[in-house]
Amino acid sequence: MAVNEVRALLERHGHIVQEVDGGNDHGEDLHVTFVQNDQRTADSVAVQVKGGVSTRTRRGHRVRVGDHGGNWRDGSLPVLCVVHDPERGGLFWANATRQLRRAEALRKTLKSVVVSRESVLDDASIGTFVQSMRNSLVWERQGLGRWADMADVEFAPNDIVKPFENECGEPMIFWQRRGEPFAVLLHHDLDWEPVRVQERMLRFDPIPVIGSVILDSAEAHWLMGCFQSTEWWRRPVEQSDLA
Repeated sequence: MAVNEVRALLERHGHIVQEVDGGNDHGEDLHVTFVQNDQRTADSVAVQVKGGVSTRTRRGHRVRVGDHGGNWRDGSLPVLCVVHDPERGGLFWANATRQLRRAEALRKTLKSVVVSRESVLDDASIGTFVQSMRNSLVWERQGLGRWADMADVEFAPNDIVKPFENECGEPMIFWQRRGEPFAVLLHHDLDWEPVRVQERMLRFDPIPVIGSVILDSAEAHWLMGCFQSTEWWRRPVEQSDLA
Protein backbone atom coordinates (compact mmCIF):
# COMPACT_ATOMS: atom_id res chain seq x y z
CA MET A 1 0.00 0.00 0.00
CA ALA A 2 2.80 2.41 0.90
CA VAL A 3 4.64 1.81 -2.39
CA ASN A 4 1.43 2.26 -4.35
CA GLU A 5 0.74 5.60 -2.65
CA VAL A 6 4.18 6.92 -3.52
CA ARG A 7 3.95 5.64 -7.07
CA ALA A 8 0.47 7.15 -7.57
CA LEU A 9 1.57 10.59 -6.37
CA LEU A 10 4.66 10.72 -8.58
CA GLU A 11 2.95 9.33 -11.67
CA ARG A 12 0.04 11.74 -11.19
CA HIS A 13 2.55 14.53 -11.70
CA GLY A 14 4.09 12.90 -14.75
CA HIS A 15 7.26 11.39 -13.29
CA ILE A 16 8.60 7.97 -14.24
CA VAL A 17 8.52 5.32 -11.50
CA GLN A 18 10.08 1.87 -11.75
CA GLU A 19 9.67 -0.68 -8.99
CA VAL A 20 12.82 -2.56 -7.96
CA ASP A 21 12.54 -6.35 -7.69
CA GLY A 22 13.48 -7.46 -4.21
CA GLY A 23 13.68 -3.86 -3.08
CA ASN A 24 13.06 -4.71 0.57
CA ASP A 25 16.23 -6.83 0.56
CA HIS A 26 18.44 -4.20 -1.03
CA GLY A 27 17.12 -1.03 0.57
CA GLU A 28 15.53 0.45 -2.56
CA ASP A 29 11.89 -0.02 -3.56
CA LEU A 30 11.58 2.50 -6.40
CA HIS A 31 13.71 4.28 -8.96
CA VAL A 32 12.26 7.64 -9.94
CA THR A 33 13.20 9.76 -12.96
CA PHE A 34 11.88 13.30 -12.94
CA VAL A 35 10.04 14.71 -15.96
CA GLN A 36 9.74 18.36 -16.99
CA ASN A 37 7.45 19.67 -19.74
CA ASP A 38 6.69 16.09 -20.75
CA GLN A 39 10.39 15.44 -21.33
CA ARG A 40 12.45 12.97 -19.36
CA THR A 41 15.31 14.65 -17.49
CA ALA A 42 18.72 13.29 -16.47
CA ASP A 43 17.69 13.48 -12.80
CA SER A 44 16.91 10.25 -10.94
CA VAL A 45 16.70 9.11 -7.32
CA ALA A 46 16.14 5.83 -5.48
CA VAL A 47 13.43 5.55 -2.85
CA GLN A 48 13.00 3.29 0.18
CA VAL A 49 9.34 3.19 1.20
CA LYS A 50 8.04 2.22 4.64
CA GLY A 51 4.63 1.87 6.29
CA GLY A 52 4.22 4.38 9.09
CA VAL A 53 3.12 2.64 12.29
CA SER A 54 6.28 0.66 12.94
CA THR A 55 8.50 3.69 12.26
CA ARG A 56 6.64 6.28 14.34
CA THR A 57 8.28 8.54 16.87
CA ARG A 58 6.82 11.46 18.78
CA ARG A 59 8.24 13.98 16.31
CA GLY A 60 7.86 11.99 13.12
CA HIS A 61 9.35 8.71 11.97
CA ARG A 62 12.66 6.85 11.87
CA VAL A 63 13.74 4.42 9.17
CA ARG A 64 16.41 1.97 10.27
CA VAL A 65 19.57 2.06 8.16
CA GLY A 66 20.57 -1.53 8.88
CA ASP A 67 23.29 -2.73 6.53
CA HIS A 68 22.31 -0.25 3.79
CA GLY A 69 24.41 2.63 5.10
CA GLY A 70 27.31 2.34 2.67
CA ASN A 71 25.09 1.97 -0.40
CA TRP A 72 22.73 4.78 0.62
CA ARG A 73 25.63 7.14 1.34
CA ASP A 74 27.95 6.33 -1.59
CA GLY A 75 25.72 4.85 -4.30
CA SER A 76 25.31 6.25 -7.79
CA LEU A 77 21.83 7.61 -6.96
CA PRO A 78 20.74 9.62 -3.92
CA VAL A 79 18.43 7.54 -1.72
CA LEU A 80 15.30 9.00 -0.16
CA CYS A 81 13.19 7.46 2.59
CA VAL A 82 9.43 7.95 2.26
CA VAL A 83 7.04 6.92 5.02
CA HIS A 84 3.34 6.32 4.44
CA ASP A 85 1.29 7.12 7.54
CA PRO A 86 -2.30 8.04 6.62
CA GLU A 87 -3.28 8.58 10.25
CA ARG A 88 -0.73 11.41 10.42
CA GLY A 89 -1.54 12.92 7.06
CA GLY A 90 -0.09 10.73 4.32
CA LEU A 91 3.47 10.70 3.00
CA PHE A 92 6.63 12.12 4.62
CA TRP A 93 10.15 12.10 3.22
CA ALA A 94 13.82 12.51 4.12
CA ASN A 95 17.08 12.46 2.18
CA ALA A 96 18.88 9.41 3.56
CA THR A 97 22.04 10.05 1.55
CA ARG A 98 22.35 13.56 2.95
CA GLN A 99 21.86 12.46 6.56
CA LEU A 100 24.41 9.66 6.22
CA ARG A 101 26.99 11.99 4.68
CA ARG A 102 26.45 14.55 7.42
CA ALA A 103 26.93 11.82 10.04
CA GLU A 104 30.16 10.82 8.30
CA ALA A 105 31.39 14.42 8.49
CA LEU A 106 30.70 14.41 12.23
CA ARG A 107 32.41 11.00 12.58
CA LYS A 108 29.19 9.39 13.76
CA THR A 109 27.36 6.21 12.78
CA LEU A 110 23.76 6.86 11.77
CA LYS A 111 21.45 4.04 12.86
CA SER A 112 18.18 5.56 11.62
CA VAL A 113 17.13 8.18 9.07
CA VAL A 114 15.00 10.86 10.72
CA VAL A 115 11.80 11.72 8.84
CA SER A 116 10.25 14.94 10.13
CA ARG A 117 6.49 15.43 10.38
CA GLU A 118 7.03 18.77 8.61
CA SER A 119 8.48 17.10 5.51
CA VAL A 120 5.15 16.33 3.87
CA LEU A 121 5.04 14.93 0.35
CA ASP A 122 1.72 15.61 -1.35
CA ASP A 123 0.17 17.29 -4.37
CA ALA A 124 0.82 20.74 -2.92
CA SER A 125 4.48 20.19 -2.03
CA ILE A 126 5.69 17.91 -4.79
CA GLY A 127 6.72 20.77 -7.08
CA THR A 128 9.04 22.22 -4.43
CA PHE A 129 10.30 18.73 -3.58
CA VAL A 130 11.17 17.92 -7.20
CA GLN A 131 12.90 21.27 -7.80
CA SER A 132 14.96 20.88 -4.63
CA MET A 133 16.08 17.38 -5.60
CA ARG A 134 16.89 18.42 -9.16
CA ASN A 135 18.97 21.35 -7.91
CA SER A 136 20.96 19.04 -5.63
CA LEU A 137 21.48 16.54 -8.47
CA VAL A 138 23.12 19.25 -10.60
CA TRP A 139 25.77 19.68 -7.90
CA GLU A 140 26.00 15.91 -7.47
CA ARG A 141 26.98 15.51 -11.12
CA GLN A 142 29.66 18.15 -10.65
CA GLY A 143 31.13 16.18 -7.75
CA LEU A 144 30.09 18.79 -5.18
CA GLY A 145 26.89 17.25 -3.82
CA ARG A 146 28.74 15.19 -1.21
CA TRP A 147 30.33 18.30 0.31
CA ALA A 148 27.00 20.14 0.45
CA ASP A 149 25.50 17.17 2.25
CA MET A 150 28.41 16.81 4.66
CA ALA A 151 28.14 20.51 5.54
CA ASP A 152 24.32 20.32 5.63
CA VAL A 153 24.00 23.28 3.26
CA GLU A 154 22.26 23.81 -0.07
CA PHE A 155 24.00 25.45 -3.00
CA ALA A 156 21.77 27.61 -5.20
CA PRO A 157 21.99 27.23 -8.98
CA ASN A 158 23.84 30.56 -9.42
CA ASP A 159 26.28 30.15 -6.52
CA ILE A 160 30.00 29.99 -7.23
CA VAL A 161 31.45 26.85 -5.65
CA LYS A 162 35.17 26.10 -5.93
CA PRO A 163 36.67 22.85 -4.55
CA PHE A 164 40.28 22.30 -3.48
CA GLU A 165 42.22 19.34 -2.11
CA ASN A 166 45.44 19.81 -0.18
CA GLU A 167 48.50 17.53 -0.31
CA CYS A 168 47.03 15.35 2.47
CA GLY A 169 43.93 14.67 0.36
CA GLU A 170 41.73 16.85 2.60
CA PRO A 171 39.01 18.70 0.65
CA MET A 172 37.90 22.31 1.09
CA ILE A 173 35.14 24.34 -0.55
CA PHE A 174 34.97 28.07 -1.30
CA TRP A 175 31.30 29.09 -1.61
CA GLN A 176 30.19 32.53 -2.82
CA ARG A 177 26.55 33.60 -3.01
CA ARG A 178 25.40 36.41 -5.29
CA GLY A 179 25.66 39.82 -3.64
CA GLU A 180 26.90 38.57 -0.27
CA PRO A 181 29.83 40.63 1.12
CA PHE A 182 31.44 37.46 2.46
CA ALA A 183 32.17 33.96 1.21
CA VAL A 184 31.78 30.70 3.10
CA LEU A 185 34.61 28.25 3.73
CA LEU A 186 33.76 24.58 4.17
CA HIS A 187 36.76 22.73 5.56
CA HIS A 188 37.41 19.06 6.26
CA ASP A 189 39.30 19.88 9.48
CA LEU A 190 36.34 21.95 10.76
CA ASP A 191 33.89 19.05 10.41
CA TRP A 192 32.41 20.95 7.45
CA GLU A 193 30.87 23.61 9.67
CA PRO A 194 30.36 26.71 7.45
CA VAL A 195 32.70 29.60 8.29
CA ARG A 196 32.12 33.12 6.90
CA VAL A 197 35.31 34.58 5.45
CA GLN A 198 36.41 37.81 3.77
CA GLU A 199 39.58 38.62 1.84
CA ARG A 200 40.75 41.07 4.53
CA MET A 201 40.82 38.17 7.02
CA LEU A 202 43.48 36.31 5.01
CA ARG A 203 47.04 36.57 6.34
CA PHE A 204 50.27 34.95 5.13
CA ASP A 205 52.72 36.02 7.90
CA PRO A 206 53.93 34.69 10.24
CA ILE A 207 51.81 31.67 9.24
CA PRO A 208 48.93 31.47 6.72
CA VAL A 209 45.55 31.95 8.43
CA ILE A 210 42.09 33.18 7.64
CA GLY A 211 40.50 34.43 10.82
CA SER A 212 41.27 31.74 13.38
CA VAL A 213 41.62 28.96 10.78
CA ILE A 214 45.23 27.87 10.20
CA LEU A 215 46.10 27.11 6.58
CA ASP A 216 49.05 25.77 4.68
CA SER A 217 50.66 27.90 1.98
CA ALA A 218 48.84 26.20 -0.91
CA GLU A 219 45.45 26.62 0.81
CA ALA A 220 46.10 30.29 1.46
CA HIS A 221 47.13 31.00 -2.14
CA TRP A 222 44.11 29.06 -3.41
CA LEU A 223 41.82 31.15 -1.22
CA MET A 224 43.42 34.36 -2.47
CA GLY A 225 42.72 33.25 -6.03
CA CYS A 226 39.12 32.43 -5.13
CA PHE A 227 38.55 35.86 -3.60
CA GLN A 228 40.09 37.70 -6.53
CA SER A 229 38.18 35.71 -9.17
CA THR A 230 34.79 36.19 -7.46
CA GLU A 231 34.99 39.87 -6.43
CA TRP A 232 32.37 40.79 -9.04
CA TRP A 233 29.90 38.29 -7.53
CA ARG A 234 30.10 40.00 -4.11
CA ARG A 235 29.08 43.40 -5.45
CA PRO A 236 25.66 44.59 -4.18
CA VAL A 237 22.80 43.31 -6.29
CA GLU A 238 20.91 46.08 -8.08
CA GLN A 239 17.15 45.90 -8.48
CA SER A 240 17.64 45.77 -12.23
CA ASP A 241 19.79 42.65 -11.78
CA LEU A 242 17.04 40.96 -9.78
CA ALA A 243 14.51 41.81 -12.45
